[in-house]
Amino acid sequence: MNKILIVEDDHNLGIMIQDMLGFSGYDVMLSRKPNDTNENIIEHNIKLVLLDKLIFGVDGTDVCAKIRRQGSISRTPVLMMSALNNAREICMKAGASDFISKPFDMSDLISKIEHLLHKDESLQ
Repeated sequence: MNKILIVEDDHNLGIMIQDMLGFSGYDVMLSRKPNDTNENIIEHNIKLVLLDKLIFGVDGTDVCAKIRRQGSISRTPVLMMSALNNAREICMKAGASDFISKPFDMSDLISKIEHLLHKDESLQ
């Protein structure tokens, strides 16, 4: 089973996404601590990270860039999300695998996740 890490500081949104992905058959972990992301990926065998751009004053693009610099996890798919204008370009430059704008439709989110996980499997 593919394990997904959600890094989101909005409690209600994080729980909603966690529940919806769980209902879709994913094993989901929710974190509100962006600085623990790399460790969580390694310790919990995370296959995809769903990462908010702004989390408790931390820029998610910095978290994404840090993932890309750590060799053992550098290829982990990172799907970034934000409601900010022009965030897509910024997130993609930081190394995001894909981007989704908030608010989003859950079917669009699941479609992007499935695409990224399938793409990652085909590279291995």
